[in-house]
Amino acid sequence: MPVGDTQRPVRVLYSFPMKLGGARVDGTAWNQVNGLCGAGADVLVCNGVTYTPLPSEVRVWPTLSRGRMRISYKMVGRLRAFAIHDRIVAQRLRRCASSVDIVHVWPLAARHTLKAAAMLGIPTVYERPNAHTACFYESVERECKKLGVALPRNHEHATNVKVLAIEEEEYRLACRILCPSEYAASTFLKRGFNAEQLARHQYGFDETAFYPVTEEDDHPGGLAVLFAGLCAPIKGLHYGLEAWLRSPASRSGTFSIAGTFTPGYAEKLSGMLSHPSIRVLGHRRDLAEIMRRSDIFVAPSVSEGSALVTYEARGSGCVLLASRATGAICNHMRTGLLHDVGDSDTLSRQISMLDADRGFLRALREESLKLVGELTWASAGRRLLEVYNEVLGTAGRRGQ
Repeated sequence: MPVGDTQRPVRVLYSFPMKLGGARVDGTAWNQVNGLCGAGADVLVCNGVTYTPLPSEVRVWPTLSRGRMRISYKMVGRLRAFAIHDRIVAQRLRRCASSVDIVHVWPLAARHTLKAAAMLGIPTVYERPNAHTACFYESVERECKKLGVALPRNHEHATNVKVLAIEEEEYRLACRILCPSEYAASTFLKRGFNAEQLARHQYGFDETAFYPVTEEDDHPGGLAVLFAGLCAPIKGLHYGLEAWLRSPASRSGTFSIAGTFTPGYAEKLSGMLSHPSIRVLGHRRDLAEIMRRSDIFVAPSVSEGSALVTYEARGSGCVLLASRATGAICNHMRTGLLHDVGDSDTLSRQISMLDADRGFLRALREESLKLVGELTWASAGRRLLEVYNEVLGTAGRRGQ
């Protein structure tokens, strides 16, 4: 329900073609819906498959599963499964249009739904969890060429002209494109979109899983730096390692890497990875605990939407050192430190500064922790509902 408004709750049809409540974006979508429910929205979810149940107030209407029966994404193919989902949601929207104020869709499964909504006069918002697809592909290709790494053709970061064509059509059909960071929005502006076509929202973290240690339990000794996530060229791990090894902090501290490497990338970095201060941990299920044992979280990404690990790291008490393309919520010199993409020299100086000045490190941590309440999924749900109301305020609310 709009803040200070006595109107009925906003009625949203939330279309998500994948396994709601799973890992990565599947978890992002689940947390968005849960946050919207907590913020007072009336949510109807049309999802491919339900992995984690939602609160009873949320109506769930799966498209690719019924009971124990489900369509196999691997057998049918991801894009074909998404297309089936899209057509089903468009049909359902026509049947329940009178009880829907706004439609929220996800990439690669939205063309028919967006067209149906336009014909019915229902405003739409389009989730874009990354940069503009073309910009992202260009960044990946540039970084891989620089490193001499060739991604497998079916890798999620590799250029896919079919995916790009579908998403560019979806961009044009949506009333608003939801961008989770200023960086993500800037890539659309560079592609000729108007600011009025974009809407800024945010993601969040689970404060019950990611929380800091008490001050008394804070760890002493050399600086503990952490990188976590997919180890791929676009994530900029090579810049983080270069910065670390140039810093005196590498003599007494540790740089831990939690994540799996894309083919060929670890081999290119083998010289740096062999340094005694580097700890390659692989994929970990205890990431929250590792974050609590770390002083600094390094996020040197070349292109991102708004990396969820940056929210989780701040919630766990890490000081964030992020590139401006990470899409992190970070106030430079107040709640963390920012650097330009590829600027390992600046990143190295920042690491050295925090290693030498632990008082400043503690000050950044304390200020960051004061504001993490603004980064939870509950806060993200409230912000998303505000965006819905802003869009409805422009388009005119239905049924009034």
